[in-house]
Amino acid sequence: MSKRDYYEVLGVSKSATADEIKKAYRKKAMEFHPDRNKDNPDAEKMFKEAAEAFDVLKDPNKKARYDQFGHQGMNSGGFREPDFQGFSMEDIFSQFGDIFGQDVFGGRRGGGGQSRARRSAGRPGDDMRINLKLSLEDIAFGVEKKLKVKKYLKCDSCSGTGAESTSDFMTCGTCNGMGEVRQVSRTMFGQFVNVQPCPTCSGEGRTIKNKCKKCSGEGRTKGEETVKVKIPSGVARGNYLTLRGQGNAGLRGGDAGDLIVVIDEAEHQFFERKGDDIYYDTNISVPEAILGTEIEVPTLKGKAKLRVESGTQPGKLLRMREKGIKSLNTQRFGDQYVRINIYMPEKISDEERKMLEKLKAAKNFDPKQKHEQSKGFFTRIKEAFS
Repeated sequence: MSKRDYYEVLGVSKSATADEIKKAYRKKAMEFHPDRNKDNPDAEKMFKEAAEAFDVLKDPNKKARYDQFGHQGMNSGGFREPDFQGFSMEDIFSQFGDIFGQDVFGGRRGGGGQSRARRSAGRPGDDMRINLKLSLEDIAFGVEKKLKVKKYLKCDSCSGTGAESTSDFMTCGTCNGMGEVRQVSRTMFGQFVNVQPCPTCSGEGRTIKNKCKKCSGEGRTKGEETVKVKIPSGVARGNYLTLRGQGNAGLRGGDAGDLIVVIDEAEHQFFERKGDDIYYDTNISVPEAILGTEIEVPTLKGKAKLRVESGTQPGKLLRMREKGIKSLNTQRFGDQYVRINIYMPEKISDEERKMLEKLKAAKNFDPKQKHEQSKGFFTRIKEAFS
């Protein structure tokens, strides 16, 4: 099958300027990118066809040759017509990705999608992870902490470059500054391209003639740094915060890694946490449970008074509204629940025993009395006539 005219592929005229050709290619690449056309089996083919047309028309010499001789002229006179059918999307972006500025989905090109021709200096630093144990009070209202972190810091002698001076950098002779080496093999199934980081420069595209004496050419040294982290209220054990660029410094000017702060909770002296609510156990005496009383209980903000009504039963939960933890990313507070326990003395005096014997004989203290009162009307009538 004969190839389509390159101008037709990009939808431009032969008099189109370099900017117009670049803009047309960008439009076609976004239109036919396979990730945007998962249901169109021809999208990848058309994407590569546009890349092939752009490869020719962006080059003044190739364009002039193509304008004069067409496709036939691209395979003679020292010229070779490009063929991207055996290339991956990353291979194509590594050659033309710089015309986008951003990738076709709007984000800055980085990591594996970054144009290899514009590889940033150095290598990124590693991420770090630390555990931060917080008190329930810190969790309830939020807190700012200062953390001393031992990590790799940018070398202050060479400003992180790893070289004695900027003139000590040389373009890598193995990869010619590309940071990678390619091996193209052709089989009966098509053309395959194997891309690997350059073994000489470790993918950086440059080497150093005179290394910094302080950091031995790494561009970083071991040290300690104080990092501030603001913890919002309502966090829980296992939650984490990511501090961008606060991890280990990169090699020779590479971006710093991230610092991941994982939240842990310290056991509290008084409270048990359940979500945004907290629970507190307190003891009152038998007379206090019978007669009612006012007690003082701790809260996350200090002490508070709480009224216990007469006749309060053991295990009853008394609710203190909005005395709990402030919910994550909201203005709502949880509650504090006070669980009432009845204190029973292990030993009593003779006088106390006499008073209790009198109470024991009183009808109102007979537990059967409550059982009788809890029976239904018809049950009691039935028993009366049985």
